[in-house]
Amino acid sequence: MTSPTQGLQLTSTVHDNGTLHIAVQHQTLAQPAHDEVVIEVQATPLNPSDIGLLCGAADMSTAVNQPGQRAISAQIPERAMPAMAGRMNQALPVGNEGAGRVVAAGNSEAAQALMGKTVAVLAGGMYAQYRIVKAGDCLLLPDGITPAQGASCFVNPLTALGFVETMKREGHTAMVHTAAASNLGQMLNKICLADGIDLVNIVRQPAQAELLRGLGARYVCDSSAASFMEDLTAAMIATGATIGFDATGGGTLTNHILRAMEAALSQDASTYSRYGSSVKKQVYVYGNLDLSPTQLTRSYGMAWSVGGWLVFPYLQQLGEDTNIALRKRVVDELTTTFASHYAQEISLSEVVDLTQAEAYYQRATSSKFLINPSKG
Repeated sequence: MTSPTQGLQLTSTVHDNGTLHIAVQHQTLAQPAHDEVVIEVQATPLNPSDIGLLCGAADMSTAVNQPGQRAISAQIPERAMPAMAGRMNQALPVGNEGAGRVVAAGNSEAAQALMGKTVAVLAGGMYAQYRIVKAGDCLLLPDGITPAQGASCFVNPLTALGFVETMKREGHTAMVHTAAASNLGQMLNKICLADGIDLVNIVRQPAQAELLRGLGARYVCDSSAASFMEDLTAAMIATGATIGFDATGGGTLTNHILRAMEAALSQDASTYSRYGSSVKKQVYVYGNLDLSPTQLTRSYGMAWSVGGWLVFPYLQQLGEDTNIALRKRVVDELTTTFASHYAQEISLSEVVDLTQAEAYYQRATSSKFLINPSKG
């Protein structure tokens, strides 16, 4: 097949006048090099990390359509502009991961072997009809696996597995996870059940709690319940969890987790210590579902820490053998443990539809979007 030379892609630009511009634009493709392939992208998820790049620091309540363009624009608050300095006036391609069919290839043996195959890739710029990547960066999907099934086989699965590796390597035996009814949270719950790890799941609605219990989760705490802190402390006592991973970032949830950990650790203390329990309590913030400041009361002694956690820098620390083993597990369990669920499939043009933008920007647990750049 002749390599395609034209297509469409989605870009996000922050202008120095304080305006965000998200647009579907024409892309011109070069011929693939000898070790490259051209993927017709058929499925790519809209993850919270993608929304962070797509929308930047814009106030999306100000979003409007651009007349005569497949585009929307929104205003960025002045106080947020300094954080955007590194991407000013650059049309950035969006989309971390995705899957599709190889429609053209360079002349190397590795590239030619992928012709016509369905592959997944973590390459950036996946919100496009076509993506040129190194053959060696492609993950060949098993026969019968669709692009939609393989589209999310990097970010969420490897994040969940990375949490488990972090827990083990830092000497903890049980963990806490927030936004736990998400695709990522469901994966983590299945991993922990299979591997015999106690997991405390924190959700925001009763329906989400029922969803996880239906998947076998033993410890589920609803932050909207009046008894949340009592329930959370009881779960900490039952599991001994001393490490947590918080997807919300802002607000008081990290603080509540540390308080509950300390209460559980101190329940049987025979003597008082003004320094609190000597057991280290760790919470990693890995998401920004709540953009408000993180509030800490420091009411949990002195043996605690809060830090940031990013999946791919962490995985780089684990070495090649561990990464190969983790990715093999993902492929082997792609339709079970690591199955993703989407509320809606949309086209590139629908990404810049105001109604759709309002929905996906909410980052709601049950409303994850899948983009099909080939649709329409």
